[in-house]
Amino acid sequence: MTLRLYDTAARKVRDFVPLVPGKASLYLCGATVQAPPHIGHIRSGVSFDVLVRWLRASGYQVTFCRNVTDIDDKILRTAAAEGVPWWQVAQRNERAFGRAYDALGCLPPEVEPRATGHVPEMIVLIRRLIDSGHAYAAGGDVYFDISSCPSYGSLSGQRPEHMLAADDSDTAGAKCDVRDFTLWKGAKPGEPAWETPWGPGRPGWHLECSAMATKYLGSSFDIHGGGLDLVFPHHENELAQSRAAGDGFAQYWLHNGLVGLAGEKMSKSLGNSLLVDAMITQVRPVELRYYLGQAHYRSSLEYSPDALAEAVAAYRGIEGFVLRAAELTGPGAQGSHGPDTAAGDWPAGFAAAMDDDLSVPQALAVVHHVLRTGNNALAAGDAEAVAAALAPVRAMLGVLGLDPLAPPWVSRAGDDDLRAVVEALVTMALDERQAARERKDFDAADAIRDRLEAAGVFIEDTPYGTRFELKR
Repeated sequence: MTLRLYDTAARKVRDFVPLVPGKASLYLCGATVQAPPHIGHIRSGVSFDVLVRWLRASGYQVTFCRNVTDIDDKILRTAAAEGVPWWQVAQRNERAFGRAYDALGCLPPEVEPRATGHVPEMIVLIRRLIDSGHAYAAGGDVYFDISSCPSYGSLSGQRPEHMLAADDSDTAGAKCDVRDFTLWKGAKPGEPAWETPWGPGRPGWHLECSAMATKYLGSSFDIHGGGLDLVFPHHENELAQSRAAGDGFAQYWLHNGLVGLAGEKMSKSLGNSLLVDAMITQVRPVELRYYLGQAHYRSSLEYSPDALAEAVAAYRGIEGFVLRAAELTGPGAQGSHGPDTAAGDWPAGFAAAMDDDLSVPQALAVVHHVLRTGNNALAAGDAEAVAAALAPVRAMLGVLGLDPLAPPWVSRAGDDDLRAVVEALVTMALDERQAARERKDFDAADAIRDRLEAAGVFIEDTPYGTRFELKR
């Protein structure tokens, strides 16, 4: 079966036919680093990590580019509110995103460019647009003329006459049309600026991604990904300016659904963010990955503690079989099922599900079907049948980034029952420590911390609560 993907631009599922046979190029809109990531941000990372893994497992040579937007209005506002340099905010939160991607087992991209490192490429792109009559300089800014692009609105399905003004400039009065979007923003006192032929300033958000994508993937590439909230205006504007400059740009547009909370989109402004740093103190990172990746990538996900608990229980059931089966069959039967697992190690139903627009729910149904056979074999003590079930289960979990015996989870394995007991005891000690701190008995609190550290339990107090890690 041919891999088929839902293309937002075509509004239908299409056969995936790469520009270069045997190769696949993917650009993912990554982090805008004005704040640390919540689970809504990181769902995109998990969704496209599954795509990368499946492409590689299907035999494609993948070039994966995931950008970092490290200069942006939101970053500048956060820096001003905190009274710190803008780059300090950007670097701090870029590290937080890196921790989150790593914690949830997302494979690193081949390249992860920062916007601030690609201003020369942006200047070249602006010049091409001005010279071809698609952009103009005015009021210290440079704008894209949407009237010069007859297909503008095609990606999002909007008609220009129904669009509101582009709210991306303080000098909108200089625009020929209020819907024109900003390519370059003129310098303002106290803001970072780069020199250009049109005066000093900084890049617009949409320009950044077009310049970075084409630098690393070429003027035409296969897939552009991101969250559903980026379709308009961000991806619409990327597509318009890139095609206007003469680039073929992305051949497929993929968008993951959003994570909501109490019926609202998750965002910092609502004050309801569930930060990854906090979530992985409540559940193991692999369990959080399972929760975020178990639904179809295009579906919306409504967070609730009950839904998370159900996902944790489901993953632990899968993990329990793999660990028990590996103990029974021995190291020789365990193998290594990472992202480059060869095709054919999984049932045909799993491959059909993944080829059908990455239908992870159906793929997991196949996992659970094989799991039932494996558990029955375990109960019967049939080592040969257990090994026959373990191999495809691990192969499928490897594609989904969930194999408990593969990196990074294997390094976090061990006796789960013993770990649960240890964690319960440590939690009791931390509760006693917190009670001592609340009654201002800091000597007692410090003594508890010292005893835990002496036992190999390292404590870290964070804004999201106390975390601990066992010495490995």
